[in-house]
Amino acid sequence: MSMFCYQCQETAKNTGCTIKGVCGKNEEVAKLQDLLIYSCKGISEIVIKGALQVENLNEANHQVLKSLFITITNANFDENAIEKQIQKNIQIRDGLKAKTNGLHLSDAATFTVSDRDAMLEKASVVGILATENEDVRSLRELVIYGLKGMAAYTHHALNIGKENHEINKFIYEALCATLDDSLSVNDLVALTLKTGEFGVAAMALLDGANTSKYGNPEITNVNIGVQKNPAILISGHDLTDLEQLLEQTKGTGVDIYTHSEMLPAHYYPLFKKYDNLVGNYGGSWWRQVDEFGPFNGPILFTTNCIVPPRTEEIRNRIFTTGAAGFPGCNHISADENGNKDFSSVIELAKGLPSPTEIETGSIVGGFAHEQVFALADKVVDAVKSGAIKKFFVMAGCDGRMKSREYYTEFAEKLPKDTVILTAGCAKYRYNKLPLGDIGGIPRVLDAGQCNDSYSLALIALKLKEVFALDDINELPIAFNIAWYEQKAVIVLLALLYLGVKNIHLGPTLPGFLSPNVANVLVENFGIAGIGTVEEDIKLFM
Repeated sequence: MSMFCYQCQETAKNTGCTIKGVCGKNEEVAKLQDLLIYSCKGISEIVIKGALQVENLNEANHQVLKSLFITITNANFDENAIEKQIQKNIQIRDGLKAKTNGLHLSDAATFTVSDRDAMLEKASVVGILATENEDVRSLRELVIYGLKGMAAYTHHALNIGKENHEINKFIYEALCATLDDSLSVNDLVALTLKTGEFGVAAMALLDGANTSKYGNPEITNVNIGVQKNPAILISGHDLTDLEQLLEQTKGTGVDIYTHSEMLPAHYYPLFKKYDNLVGNYGGSWWRQVDEFGPFNGPILFTTNCIVPPRTEEIRNRIFTTGAAGFPGCNHISADENGNKDFSSVIELAKGLPSPTEIETGSIVGGFAHEQVFALADKVVDAVKSGAIKKFFVMAGCDGRMKSREYYTEFAEKLPKDTVILTAGCAKYRYNKLPLGDIGGIPRVLDAGQCNDSYSLALIALKLKEVFALDDINELPIAFNIAWYEQKAVIVLLALLYLGVKNIHLGPTLPGFLSPNVANVLVENFGIAGIGTVEEDIKLFM
């Protein structure tokens, strides 16, 4: 086969993409991403076996995080950018190796490549299928995909100036462990749960970074219509990029709209001071193929969720930054202080028409942990009185499959005395539905981005405390989560570490789970797939 990738929910036949990724990445990009991960493993082996002090390895720490982030689904399709990152990692790896003596190192820490052809040849023998045992492969990849999600959250925190070296150290330990053939399946299961533990730490780190700089999210009505000024659409997850863009567009006559996972930026108090942040345009990431055309202005991707543009005209309006990249699109890099010059995006916007309106009205969000804690008495009273019978955590990702209509129908058919707790782009399946409220409490409580699933965990733990329960699973909370890519994987592992059981995952169980590994998750944690809407609601209620 020309490539092999099964890291996302849409992987071909739920077994693996072998010719071209459903996401749109080609064979060359897939192989280079495999080699990029392999180079991170080599760095990690040297750090762990050489007992190097992680707090002194800033460049290595940051580049490993960026490398893992680059390989997340729909983040970077630019083979030139990935090749440069591989070369940078090898240079870092060899520099670290020079500081150690007498280490017995694997091929990952010693391989050399001279050019692109050599990289592709090397990638062909060190990719996912290089691990022959299906169960070991499954668990190694589960850990790696968790690390990718962890790296994304940690990278965002780093951009705000917050770092946790214990997380960095664990990433090295876990990557190094995936090279160790002596580890048993039980060892790797334990490593998987430990990945969940550090996933919680990574989400807490980012939550602290975001709230310390931007304030705690507040209940906010977000406009989904348009104004008459030329505009820029900003997508992805990185709030520091949004902040810089808003600062640089002040007084220019250019409006800023959020897209997809950037929607929750409106909930933070700091961003409310910007009159040029005027609303959210469109829906979930995959709808961009229809929504970028009528937006008319430039689009800035700060992280993943890129869909290969259908036309050259739209490609010419796309800019990328950070870990994101796409061939033929302008990439904006940060200087040594993390500052970015968005003047080219702004100037393009000034010469283009204002957005075409595709919907009107507003949507409400901002129900992160502190805001929900402020409403705790009201929520508890509603539960005690029977006004709220059950909470449904429907966090996670959206995707293109028709089977995801299940989540819209599920939300519509839930009993009126239930409340949906959500975070991530899965909310676009139901956040514009007229589901009403319960005594003033909206029936859809949006905590924010996928990383804000941490808020949902804190809310559950707070309710456990309020109701004086011994087990989080005794709460009137059900988990019906949609997944798509690797940030959802780390959220799942974090929930498992916190002791949450009986999570339903859909629209399909991950293709990278071997039958035996899937059985472990089913037997030990009650992981299950989805059925029909009617059957599942009956089961949950």
